Amino acid sequence: MRVVEERLKGSEGEIKLIPESVEDLWHLKYIIEPGDVVFSLTKRASESSDKLRSDKQMVTVRLGIQVERVEFHKFANRLRITGRIVAGVEDSGYHTLNITEGKELSIIKERWSDEQLERIKTAVESSNRPEVLILTIEEGEASLGILRQWGVDEVAVVKGSYGKDRGNSRREFFGEVYSVLKGYDFGYLVIAGPGFTKNDFYEFLKEKDPEMADKAILTDTSSIGVRGFLEVLKRGVVDRIVGELRIKKDAEYMDMLLEEIAKDGKAVYGIDEVKRAYEYGALEVLLVADEFLRQEREKWDIDSFLRDVENMGAKVVIMSSEFEPGKRLMALGGIAGLLRFSIG
Repeated sequence: MRVVEERLKGSEGEIKLIPESVEDLWHLKYIIEPGDVVFSLTKRASESSDKLRSDKQMVTVRLGIQVERVEFHKFANRLRITGRIVAGVEDSGYHTLNITEGKELSIIKERWSDEQLERIKTAVESSNRPEVLILTIEEGEASLGILRQWGVDEVAVVKGSYGKDRGNSRREFFGEVYSVLKGYDFGYLVIAGPGFTKNDFYEFLKEKDPEMADKAILTDTSSIGVRGFLEVLKRGVVDRIVGELRIKKDAEYMDMLLEEIAKDGKAVYGIDEVKRAYEYGALEVLLVADEFLRQEREKWDIDSFLRDVENMGAKVVIMSSEFEPGKRLMALGGIAGLLRFSIG
């Protein structure tokens, strides 16, 4: 997610942004609400066109609509926002904005919730921080790539001039590769390549930086560079990593919750029990499924409740109901809490 412009006065105002991935479109589903005003470029029939003709001339206009419905079409990679036209063209009526990756839109709200602003911040940070690096390496040459939404972006090439028998120069080469890696904050590192060089570099990394080595996964490829990156992608290694990144944190919280529930310990679930735990000051971590949050917003001011929970020192975790941990949370009522102490 890229924020182009932010014009807020208190909790009211406009944020102009560009979604850069399908995940960003999914985030927007839970940010844009009925009553918001959204502006974006769209296609409309020209006023000079004959409305009865099938070959009406279409023109691009910037249109503002007051939102009534938001639908996320995951397999079509687009967000459909439907509402009443409020600005941009003379005629009134209704229109649907189709938002895709790379398409700018402005969202105007009477009140931005903390959770919505935090979701934008998280999406921006996720775009900026490379979660997965791919290092392809062979004797005397290494290529480093960052996993992007559209593929792998090669960001560095390191070359060393030595033969296999020159141990010191080889370590210097490994040291140069390590120095490049240190310049990135990442979650996982895939080390790939032909032969045993990747294994030797991994052993070097374990000695030099055990913490970084713990983030590494080894796999075989016949090539390095761009061709090596493609081989890594085809092997499905990255798919497994990305899936793990998405659910690992949520899964850990759900495991803790279910363990406490099983022993009738420091956990509650369901809105009534969660509110009771809040009144006792017992909440330590509040787990909320995003679908539950969306539903409850139509009934009461749940965002104020989440702020009150945070103000008492508890951590609020919003889970994706697209993935298994969030689905399990929805089965428990969509909201649950890990407690500082049992409330009986």
